[in-house]
Amino acid sequence: MTEKYFTPKKVKAVLAKHDFKFKKSLGQNFLTDKNILQKIVMAAEVSDEDVILEVGPGAGALTQTLAAQAFQVMAVELDQTLLPILKETLQDYANVVVVHGDVMKINIQELMSYYPGKRWKLVANLPYYITTPVIMRFLEERIPLHSLTVMVQREVAERMVAKPGGKDFGMLSVSVQYYTIPQMVTIVPKTVFIPQPEVDSAVIRLEMREHPAVDVPNEKDFFRLVKASFGQRRKTLRNALLGGLGIGKEELENLLTGAGIEGNRRGETLSLEEFAILAKEWTKLKKSS
Repeated sequence: MTEKYFTPKKVKAVLAKHDFKFKKSLGQNFLTDKNILQKIVMAAEVSDEDVILEVGPGAGALTQTLAAQAFQVMAVELDQTLLPILKETLQDYANVVVVHGDVMKINIQELMSYYPGKRWKLVANLPYYITTPVIMRFLEERIPLHSLTVMVQREVAERMVAKPGGKDFGMLSVSVQYYTIPQMVTIVPKTVFIPQPEVDSAVIRLEMREHPAVDVPNEKDFFRLVKASFGQRRKTLRNALLGGLGIGKEELENLLTGAGIEGNRRGETLSLEEFAILAKEWTKLKKSS
């Protein structure tokens, strides 16, 4: 039976055997700490009822840990040179399928159709460069996942869980909290990766909401308004919206007055509920004009 958990020595050995070269362009940093691996699986609450979608399995350390608990693991790997390594490290796990492809391009719904009726979860050590695009693809396309438990750059995780009023609260915070209930699981030091990245990471769990956090008449308008509010962070909400929404001063004042929100505030001080009120008022104004 293949070793369940990799040590740094074992990871280096299998990579050297296959003459593997890390690709900086793919953000390849392989996790080698069994305690962190276990924490990820525990945070995701992986059971034998779950099908796990893993993005970027690397050498397969997390994949092995997931396979020991899950019904099935579907691991999507972009780097073709990792496929023979994964074939070796996962050879004893009959419940793992490695899919060669780009998670931003493959048909996720088609993958999910192979296991109908199962509970799907995303669990991954995401490369830094695609963290936000991957997460937002799953959220915006409303891919039916129960949760996403992912390793990301610490700074990104802190932005996802940030509350209104702080410097970390922004577009990503609102987007993630609109669709999910985020929870910081643990901070991960950079020393437990091969090669070692420049910054620390964090494990974050995003539990999908049954319904969005706030009710809005038009999601496109809601997110356009949120984006405009954070577009120029040093500006007041009034000035940010004036430029970001492309509306006149009189219409903007009607919008702020109707929503009962002071225009001298800054975007990062607004709650999701206040953004929703603004969005409803904007929709109302557009219909009446």
